Amino acid sequence: MAWQQGLVVGRRRPHLRTALLPLALAIAAGAAQAAAPAPLPNLTAKEARADNIWALRAGLNVAALQCQFSPFLATVPTYNALLRQHSDEMSDAFKTMTGYFVRTKGKAGQRAFDSYATRANQSWASFDGQISFCNTAAMVGRKALAVPKGQLGDFAAVELPAMRQSVDMKQEQLLAPRLDWAIVPQLTDPCPGKRRCR
Repeated sequence: MAWQQGLVVGRRRPHLRTALLPLALAIAAGAAQAAAPAPLPNLTAKEARADNIWALRAGLNVAALQCQFSPFLATVPTYNALLRQHSDEMSDAFKTMTGYFVRTKGKAGQRAFDSYATRANQSWASFDGQISFCNTAAMVGRKALAVPKGQLGDFAAVELPAMRQSVDMKQEQLLAPRLDWAIVPQLTDPCPGKRRCR
């Protein structure tokens, strides 16, 4: 399917290089702290639902790429399973959002959709909130696998605020160790006056 091209990630997948492009663009653009994209104007109810699904998909895609430092989080297999389980809704979200941009931008609709898709991925790229984002995205991804088919839009609307909050740099600062608080004792030489200790 067109919407899946370059989205399935994993160490052995040939599409990984293509899937890394949105994240690389976010880094190149200096996205040290992610920000939610501005709301889209004049969305119908169906388009708002599709927008939520697309934002959730983008967040879990970035998590699959960015959170591989912890195999315990299982973001890659979770994301791949999510693509399989909810492929119909994600495909419909892709078509609906493409239609929205064609409806609102006319001939420039495809280019506008491409920019929207890039911004959706960039909005999740954060190094400052990586630990909290990865933990939250892993939990949300697992919960999404339990969502019955056809209900991913409702789930996304409920879970997106927590995912957005997890990217906030202030959250990460609460978790980060404060090295300036540590007192490191002076260590004495274990072999004073000798060139080599045995």
